[in-house]
Amino acid sequence: MTQRAYAPYSGVQVGAAGVCADGRQVAGCNIENASYGLTQCAECALVADLVSNGGGRLVAVAVVAGDGEPIAPCGRCRQVLYEFGGADLLVDTPPGPVTLATLLPWAFGPEDVELRRSPQGGTQ
Repeated sequence: MTQRAYAPYSGVQVGAAGVCADGRQVAGCNIENASYGLTQCAECALVADLVSNGGGRLVAVAVVAGDGEPIAPCGRCRQVLYEFGGADLLVDTPPGPVTLATLLPWAFGPEDVELRRSPQGGTQ
């Protein structure tokens, strides 16, 4: 997947692959933009693939650089992955697989939004 990355600015090609609870596989690569804030990380592209193809729950994710070595997801991507995999999602990292809870302690997720929803609409 890294070979499909569009990384003309950083030169860092990143690919991500995931396995869903139902056994499906999803993948993504980074897509850079001249307006750097609009760059899409590989993990976000993976989630777009997941949602575009019926949704589901991620159970394992691996993110690699162009050299094939695992790299840890950035903070933004950890939050995005939490939404679709939860605390028990296995993430491959340079020292080995860990749960997302290890990488993102005290995560904020859908259940937190529901707990704080105001009966009048919006959130408290």
